[in-house]
Amino acid sequence: MTRLTKDCADTSGNIAWKIVGGTSKLGYPQLTLSVNGTVQLVCQRCLTPYAYDIASSTVLMLGKDDEHADEIEEIIGDESIDVIVGSRSMDAMALIEDEALLALPQVPKHEVCPSTEQLDALKTEKKSPFAALKDLKPE
Repeated sequence: MTRLTKDCADTSGNIAWKIVGGTSKLGYPQLTLSVNGTVQLVCQRCLTPYAYDIASSTVLMLGKDDEHADEIEEIIGDESIDVIVGSRSMDAMALIEDEALLALPQVPKHEVCPSTEQLDALKTEKKSPFAALKDLKPE
């Protein structure tokens, strides 16, 4: 899962998944894909890592080709069901990784960032380059 690893702070997380195949009420092949786990993301406010829980489940209907997939989408008319082109030899790990990536937040951040006192202590007060001119000003 190299694409997922690129979005994480480290590789310490774990992902559990389950795929159940079947046929829809309309007779089309479908997969129910569940992805659960925890990954380490970097908070974009304080830039520290934090644990993010992934819990995602989706139903995927399978079409033989793009045209067939579009036809299925029109027939079912359900936005909650994704229709993809698939076959018996499709890459299940790519589907799992896609689902995990889609479950990540666009901008990862803590609900409430931890104390930043240590980070603030590292900041130094910047002196203005014009501060020396203040001393030259006649009174």
